[in-house]
Amino acid sequence: MSRSHPSIYPVDLAAAPSTPPPGEENIYPPMRLRMKDIQGMPGTSISLVLRAFQFVFAAISLAVMASTSDFPSVTAFRYLVAAVSLQTLWSLSVGIVDIYALLVKRCLRNSRVVALFTMGDGITSTLTFAAACASAGITVLISNDFNSCAQNHCTRFETATAMAFMSWFVVSPSFFLNFWSLASR
Repeated sequence: MSRSHPSIYPVDLAAAPSTPPPGEENIYPPMRLRMKDIQGMPGTSISLVLRAFQFVFAAISLAVMASTSDFPSVTAFRYLVAAVSLQTLWSLSVGIVDIYALLVKRCLRNSRVVALFTMGDGITSTLTFAAACASAGITVLISNDFNSCAQNHCTRFETATAMAFMSWFVVSPSFFLNFWSLASR
């Protein structure tokens, strides 16, 4: 019963009998109405917008950090590149699933699908946040403590770190909505 149902053919409440015939009150199961899709959950337009912003911010962070020649010398920056690469791939793949669900008007409230999205969002958001924090620490160390921004690409490091934080900030609502949907079953 937890399969994806097409929303093309909605439940017709007018065709269903309102009261059972006399003497047969207990043979009809109670009518269940489907829950509305909450915007931001998988397969909705807001979910697609969130995935697009996650992808854009992570891709900008990846492109800016990869354009510097100094990032391989610092482990936190290499970790940031790996984390936002994973975030980019995850957001792109789930965005494609959201586009498919919107085009064929499918509901993505299958418990296995929601569990997969929840785990993926939780893992990628944790990795992105940890990498952004580590990169922010190294960026502050380079710019404020060592005062060596002249030899390094501090502006690029700060931009890449800020975009990673923005990507984490946008993935958080997706995670919380999926987790709420999973926990409310």
